[in-house]
Amino acid sequence: MKQEIKNALIQLFEDWADDKVVDVELLPQSGSYREYIRLIGEKRTVLGAYNADKKENNAFVSFSKHFASKNLPVPEIYHQDDEQNIYLLQDLGNTTLFDYILHLRVGEGFANDLVIIYKKIITQLVRFQVEGGDGLDYSACYPRDSFDKQSMIWDLHYFKYYFLKLAKIPFDEQLLENDFQKFSDYLLEAPREYFLYRDFQSRNVMLVNGEPWFIDYQGGRKGALQYDLASLLYDAKADLPQDVRDELLEHYLQEVKKVQEVDPKSFRSFFQGYVLIRIMQAMGAYGFRGFYERKEHFLKSIPFALKNLETILERMDIPVELPELSKALREVINSEFLQHVGREDEVKLHVEINSFSYRRGIPLDKTTNGGGFVFDCRAIHNPGRYQEYVEMTGKDQPVIDFFKEKSEMDEFLHSVFNIVDMSVDKYISRKFQNLQVSFGCTGGRHRSVFSAESLAKHLREKFDVNVTLRHIEREIEGN
Repeated sequence: MKQEIKNALIQLFEDWADDKVVDVELLPQSGSYREYIRLIGEKRTVLGAYNADKKENNAFVSFSKHFASKNLPVPEIYHQDDEQNIYLLQDLGNTTLFDYILHLRVGEGFANDLVIIYKKIITQLVRFQVEGGDGLDYSACYPRDSFDKQSMIWDLHYFKYYFLKLAKIPFDEQLLENDFQKFSDYLLEAPREYFLYRDFQSRNVMLVNGEPWFIDYQGGRKGALQYDLASLLYDAKADLPQDVRDELLEHYLQEVKKVQEVDPKSFRSFFQGYVLIRIMQAMGAYGFRGFYERKEHFLKSIPFALKNLETILERMDIPVELPELSKALREVINSEFLQHVGREDEVKLHVEINSFSYRRGIPLDKTTNGGGFVFDCRAIHNPGRYQEYVEMTGKDQPVIDFFKEKSEMDEFLHSVFNIVDMSVDKYISRKFQNLQVSFGCTGGRHRSVFSAESLAKHLREKFDVNVTLRHIEREIEGN
């Protein structure tokens, strides 16, 4: 957390609480980009939160106040400064359900205390879905107010692009898209007028004096009952035994019947489908955070997700045929690469290569060791000065020909390759995990793009490393 944000949170606390901060504790980030610190005052302790996404902040604060009005166990929002994207909220301690699971798991069994806690959580889940959804301002939802067709297709594409493709799972793109359409149409047949928490899993449940409290519901929207139950029972690293899942499913049906008429057979059928889409969404997140952003602890969830996927496919009984999706999922389960992913001794060096425009600044390096290079391509003759190349990029053949025939690009890249190769050799031998190389030019279109493409091709051919390639200016401009 930047010092200016920390200072703003301290000031917000001292102005609101009429108290003086005597200590601060930075809390570790999880899967989101929100940042938290514990503000310890002379008289009280609260959490300070910063999130640059104003719409997400608004959703969290709005939902928190609504749920509190329903006496649901959520943190109280004490004070906020919307201009600085900061707010103060109740400190619920450090014990998540996931932490508790790790401490109470007994051998190959499952501690009875945990089953009791899960049943309490499920009782509260029903309250969130039915009571919490009553009167909720769904216009505050972000990014959508319903887990609708668009939301489902986003999740399925997340899985396709960040998991299937990065894990090199073969599939027929058009046939898979056809199955995505059929699958989402089927899921939309389930009643969807309830509050859908969206990320209802063990790290978002806090235990305070043995009772569950709930956080991170800012992605909530209107949707089907089955989705959040699927998120809870098939939470990857929680690794619930199947007999416990079955027991908790029955408990959920008993609880929801107290407030809502439900057909158990229809519920179970839709439940299997929602388990599947939730597992795929989670695997997309593991792929994005793990394969793409190189955050290794997300890769460690993949073996658990594979186990869950295999379990649900064995039990799957839904009235829609999904041949290409089923085939791809079987490939996932049987993938030798995925069976070993996440092991410390098998993690390859990841080289992140970027092209960018100096007008927007040099890309940040968010990795742990922070090594790498920034190469300035502006000394190379620029094809962008000629009208016939203006709308092209460094990936187009006429521009490629220009660099080979009318510029100093070959000499420049020869030097770049020699320098980067030295670091790659050394990083591999020392088992470093990340190296960043960025190429900048004026527009981020021609010279930097060609250089980044060339280095990516060179490294893939010469070394056994993972390479990701981003053309940042092209992404911003949508081409």
